[in-house]
Amino acid sequence: MYHFSVDSGLSKPEHYRELAAAAQALVAGEPDSVANMANLAALIWQFVPDLNWAGFYRVVDGGLVLGPFQGKAACIRIPFGQGVCGAAAASAQTQLVADVHAFPGHIACDADSRSELVVPVIHHGSVVAVIDLDSPLPARFDADDAAGIEALAQMIGPAIAS
Repeated sequence: MYHFSVDSGLSKPEHYRELAAAAQALVAGEPDSVANMANLAALIWQFVPDLNWAGFYRVVDGGLVLGPFQGKAACIRIPFGQGVCGAAAASAQTQLVADVHAFPGHIACDADSRSELVVPVIHHGSVVAVIDLDSPLPARFDADDAAGIEALAQMIGPAIAS
């Protein structure tokens, strides 16, 4: 059993360093990518406040397929280039969206989502998954959130690559 405490007195960068350290402890020595994504989605849900969805979309046959997550039931398949997740996967670039309703082609899996942060997970030069965070708050995510989740994505690539 793992127990990770969240210290709300930390700065955002320190908070994300704590998240990364906890993530490293969770995936250390575990070869199963689905188990790792499941634990990581739960950990992100625990560490990052004001979310209504946190999880993974995996790259499968040239598109994205729903992976482990926390939150309401979600879209199962997303083509590359469509929606925020598909844009992140196609471009291999983080998508930081303050208002999802202003994002061209946004796919509304949960009507309560107002802002979104999607970070590609790259392993051996290829996108293998994206980390998708949704919030019911407009402009919930900022550059510190993006940097923190990008550092996490870089660290976990080998643990979730199939």
